[in-house]
Amino acid sequence: MTKKYVTTAIPYMNGEPHIGHAMDYCLADVCARYYRMCGDEVRLQAGADEHGSKIWQKAIDEGVAVQDFVNLKTEGFVKFISKLGVEYTDYVRTTDKEHERRVQEIWRRLSDHIYMDTYEGWYCTGCERFITDKEYEENGGICPDHQKPYEKLAEKNYYLRIADFKEKIKKAIESDEMLVLPEFRKKEILKLLADSPDVSISRPRTQLEWGVPVPGDESQVMYVWMDALANYLTVIGYPDADDYQVWWPAAAQFVGKDILRFHAIIWPAMLLGLGLELPKVLVSHGMVLADGQKMSKSIGNVVNPAEVIDKYGPDAFRYFFLRHVDTFADSDFTWEKFERAYETELANDLGNLVQRLATMCVKNDIKIEGDFKTDLDKDYSDFMDKFEYTKAFDYVWGKVQELNKRIDEEKPWVLAKNGETEKLRECLSGLVKDLLVVNQMLQPFLPATASKITEIFAGKIEPPKMPLFPKQ
Repeated sequence: MTKKYVTTAIPYMNGEPHIGHAMDYCLADVCARYYRMCGDEVRLQAGADEHGSKIWQKAIDEGVAVQDFVNLKTEGFVKFISKLGVEYTDYVRTTDKEHERRVQEIWRRLSDHIYMDTYEGWYCTGCERFITDKEYEENGGICPDHQKPYEKLAEKNYYLRIADFKEKIKKAIESDEMLVLPEFRKKEILKLLADSPDVSISRPRTQLEWGVPVPGDESQVMYVWMDALANYLTVIGYPDADDYQVWWPAAAQFVGKDILRFHAIIWPAMLLGLGLELPKVLVSHGMVLADGQKMSKSIGNVVNPAEVIDKYGPDAFRYFFLRHVDTFADSDFTWEKFERAYETELANDLGNLVQRLATMCVKNDIKIEGDFKTDLDKDYSDFMDKFEYTKAFDYVWGKVQELNKRIDEEKPWVLAKNGETEKLRECLSGLVKDLLVVNQMLQPFLPATASKITEIFAGKIEPPKMPLFPKQ
């Protein structure tokens, strides 16, 4: 049994859960469930990034204590993760005292690569990062993600000397020692790495009070990325727990494309500075567009994932966003596409298949005995091992459609009408056994549905009392 550690990017607690967060959670959950299905012992991390100026300001604007503000936001995210059917083993909050203590120790251990300097230049409040002159010019002085002008700042900060690690990071990415997926993101990161400056990792307390104090300098607090990225280590006990070594390096880390640069440049620099191995794989997913446009509150096209789940259920949500949204590329969402997938694929291809088979088995007193778990299909495993989850899901769904075709071709109802009992038993038993093999492959994607199907056909077969995919 191999131990594998899978991580999600911890969301910033200044807003509500959105589709991007859901993609992080679902993809990582698929990965963790697949590893467990293969016999591995898995830890799946989730958490909350609770420090920073945006959170501080939002709490002030709403007239609440900042700790109360993040408590409420984090509670909402924990509930949201449960709604998605995601099962994590570890949850970290950056305001946890143990996290703060450990991240301060990480700072101390990186001290040879940290220096203080005066920064004068551009800053994006929305991204909570400093902007190079080149980026400023390329974007016309306006952040493309937040549509707000960059601010001019002049302040003293501590810096992490990225230059100390550039060559090692480059070699690790080029050799796939740290595999960056998809391949075209890898090329983007190598280009960004070449021009990457040293990174500011603190802010003056006069500018930001809500953060982890810099060890030995109470006038500065840690910058959000230094604090947040360290969570992947602190949650498994680094540097003082006995077993963090057996879980690190991470088998896979899932992030959105908008924060890949931090995970592929700053994060490896921190790890190398600590003398730790780099993560095995960084998986970067794209954005979900709404009818071809980026989701935006100002446009009014934001899709609330909680509303989708409340109406259709978690597995319907997971089905669309894991099969019809590409694992790596930007993909489009429309309600028309979602409804069509729900009605013609989930409810018809799978729901109707289960209903028909179970009903015919009961009517003809067919019982299925034994454990029908088998070695996983090689093509399926190849897709899953490469993190090509959309392709894997498509492959499994092809098997579902093949079973529907077989029912129509083998016509068990005709065998029943003609009194061909043995042929009927052989036909239905074969179909159910093959369905259970397919169901095993569905489990990482649709865990609740896969469990229901197992229950329906385990021992005494009973047709579902209601459709597998009822709308609320």
